[in-house]
Formats: sequence, C-alpha cells, structure tokens
Amino acid sequence: MQKSKSKSPPRWGLERGLYRSGVNLICGVDEAGRGPLAGPVVAAAVIFPPAMFISGVDDSKRLSPSKRNLLYRRILGSSLEVGVGIIGPDYIDQHNILRASLEAMRLAVESLTVNPKLILVDGNRSIPDTDLAQRTIISGDRKCHAIASASIVAKVTRDLLMMELHRFYPQYDFFNNKGYPTPAHAEGLRRFGPCPIHRKSFKFHHTRLTDWP
Repeated sequence: MQKSKSKSPPRWGLERGLYRSGVNLICGVDEAGRGPLAGPVVAAAVIFPPAMFISGVDDSKRLSPSKRNLLYRRILGSSLEVGVGIIGPDYIDQHNILRASLEAMRLAVESLTVNPKLILVDGNRSIPDTDLAQRTIISGDRKCHAIASASIVAKVTRDLLMMELHRFYPQYDFFNNKGYPTPAHAEGLRRFGPCPIHRKSFKFHHTRLTDWP
C-alpha cells in the first residue's frame, strides 16, 4: 500500500516541533465508545515514522464512515505500530466508563512492541500504570495527527466489533446504531430488555438499563 506523506497542516504543529527537537517515536492514543449503551470501549495507540502525515486524517467524528474506513487502511499500512485495547461492559459496570477508557488506553499502549519516547493522550487524564512519558491534550484528536489517527483506528475497530455482535443480537440493530440509543435500539430494549453486552449501569430515558423493560 502506498504511503501518504504530506506537509503537516498548522494544527499538526505540535508534532512537527517534537520531531524537529529529536522526539522521533511519538505515540497518539485515543478511545471510542464512551457514550453507547452497549458494547465495549476501544482504545488505539498509533506510532508513525518521523514526520509522516497522512492527508485527510482528522477527528474520527468529523469523517464519514467511508472516509474513516479508507483512512483506517492507510493508517495501518503507513504506521510503524498500532496497538488496540478493548474493555467490555462488565468492567465498565463494575468501575465506570472513565476508568474503563483509561484502562483500554493502557492496554493499547502495553500491546506495542516498541516503547515510544512520548505518548500524546486525548483529553485531560493521563494513562495510569505506565512509566512512559506522556502529555495530555484536550481536543487532541483535532490538534495532533497521531491522536486523530488513533481515534480513527479505535472508531473503526469498535464499529466492526459491533457489526459482528449484531449477528448474535439482531433485535437491537447494532449493525446500524453501534450501541447508541437510536429509535431502533430503544425499541429493542423496550421489547427484549438489555442483553449481555449492554452496560447495565448506564441510564436511558433517566432509567438504568437494569430496570428495563
């Protein structure tokens, strides 16, 4: 697959400065799936070759599904390494979605076989239980190429998982809603109640899913 290398736009200036200062192994980390009523939270960690910027990369939420899928393939083909961490609904219910998201990030970084010199983390919370240098960046998926790339990998990975889970729980239409509270998902909950991959601690219409139907 052809690697895409382009001039970094102004919002990638932080990484450009880091590369120029000799920080060559930069890892971007982000997660997907904090808001849905069902399914796991997924995090990704992405390391690119120095000064590699893929044209079109952006916050995954600002991209169409077809564009995300295209960039996902380009990221996998261009990166030095990609790590993924997945945390399921039981952990989310036992702890909370914030702790689950951070744990997914930790697992994603832990799965890398190369230690980055610096981890750039989306948000304002550091990844726990790691000795690697890291920096938190609010709205990092709009400011940092590596974080935006991680957001794409996390989102596409989670979407693929939810489409696979649709085969087992078709009554909730996970293929189309990926666990978010769409009308079809709500109708499935009203008729059948929550299934094993629902987050029982979450509320829908101000009611915990354990109280449905």
